[in-house]
Amino acid sequence: MQKFLFDINRDPELQRQCRADLPAILKRYELSGEERGALEAGDIGLIYVLGANGQLLMHYAAFLGMPWADYLGAMRSGVTRHGPVRAGVYSMTTRLDEKVADL
Repeated sequence: MQKFLFDINRDPELQRQCRADLPAILKRYELSGEERGALEAGDIGLIYVLGANGQLLMHYAAFLGMPWADYLGAMRSGVTRHGPVRAGVYSMTTRLDEKVADL
């Protein structure tokens, strides 16, 4: 998943291809069914919970047209819906009831 996020953030041609046929592009990457589904759905919260690097995920959210405040909210709601971050080191450092960036 990290490799896909890295690639799409840096490759305009891959971005174009993803807009045309994301499921076909995702077949090029070693992804679990849950990862594939989250990426296809643009579920930033689940992608975060699955352990995506926050820097890469931030750019993917922008690629999807998601405003910054919505991106932060999506990560927080992902933890509420799916539980704590399952992999990686990108866990929340605040409680869900604490404001972050005035959100």
